[in-house]
Amino acid sequence: MAKLYFYYASMNAGKSTTLLQADFNYRERGMRTMLWTAAIDDRSARLGDDHAIESRIGLHATAHRFTAQTNLLDQVRGAHAADPLSCVMVDEAQFLTPEQAWQCADIADKAGIPVLCYGLRTDFRGVLFPGAGVLLGIADTLVELKAVCHCGRKASMNLRVDGEGRAVSHGAQTEIGGNDRYVALCRRHFSAALGR
Repeated sequence: MAKLYFYYASMNAGKSTTLLQADFNYRERGMRTMLWTAAIDDRSARLGDDHAIESRIGLHATAHRFTAQTNLLDQVRGAHAADPLSCVMVDEAQFLTPEQAWQCADIADKAGIPVLCYGLRTDFRGVLFPGAGVLLGIADTLVELKAVCHCGRKASMNLRVDGEGRAVSHGAQTEIGGNDRYVALCRRHFSAALGR
């Protein structure tokens, strides 16, 4: 029976690396996968790169890009009918809409294809992303990947910083960036940085 998995963590925990390793494992065994990532994260495209999924340690792969209007269930069913899929993997799953998170469950339940989602749980304010909230509620298996705070504790929070490295506590939920915009911290140091 196919399952829906949600691998979640703060920034810098190796979510994309783990996805790419899982993809490699399937492909090495001759199995076909389908990779997805959020179209909103266009950093690689802006650099003229077709690596839609790229890890900080240099691993990368091409992938389909979803927007809020993408029907993942229809897209996966179409690809599966043409050439059977063994697994669907979604990077940046926090950007799924709630409906798309349910479509991932339908891919597992109705199409019989395992779905592995990887993403952040919360934003820079400690608030759940809508897609992540649904995945936390409906996934068959939840796996927390670990990042490390500068103090050595588990980093579970994502602090947004400005150009001078100062904590940012207000703004849009989504602002694309890497180490230049976000720092993974434990809850204690996250709260201290925000003056809580």
